[in-house]
Amino acid sequence: MTHPDIKEIILTEETLRARVAELGADISRDYAGETVLLVAVLRGAALFIADLAREITTPVELDFMAVSSYGSSTKSSGVVRILKDLDEMIEGRNVIVVEDILDTGLTLKYLLKNLASRKPKTLEVITLLNKEGKQRVPISCKYTGFLIPDEFVVGYGLDYAEKYRNLPYIGILKPSVYAD
Repeated sequence: MTHPDIKEIILTEETLRARVAELGADISRDYAGETVLLVAVLRGAALFIADLAREITTPVELDFMAVSSYGSSTKSSGVVRILKDLDEMIEGRNVIVVEDILDTGLTLKYLLKNLASRKPKTLEVITLLNKEGKQRVPISCKYTGFLIPDEFVVGYGLDYAEKYRNLPYIGILKPSVYAD
């Protein structure tokens, strides 16, 4: 059942599940016999990393970072703050940054520069969603789940003011719900 604040569902639970399985198979193939450290960018990527990790057959470890560039707004401020850093050292390790959504790319650019300075063996990005035409800086994603239109989306971990994360699908939030 669709939440009353959702204008339209763009990715169903079944579609998400199938694509996450494909992404897990791709990572398993690309890193066969090696250990991968998945680094989730909290909080939005929490559900994605949990499902993705279960689909990867090569050894996988998890770590988490929390960064802020949105606050309670629907637009990135461009100012990035690390609220929670990694617990693990990443030097010499295969690291894949797990993002929920690639929007302007400003936050991810900052994060990748920070992580690269720690000398991982490999540093790649997987994003569940990539907003078409929104990137203000070039970001190379080795793995992309879906290209989506430039709409404000919620569900499957993505939120607006900490609401809607628990929706099992991804939908476009009705503009009347937010005041930006």
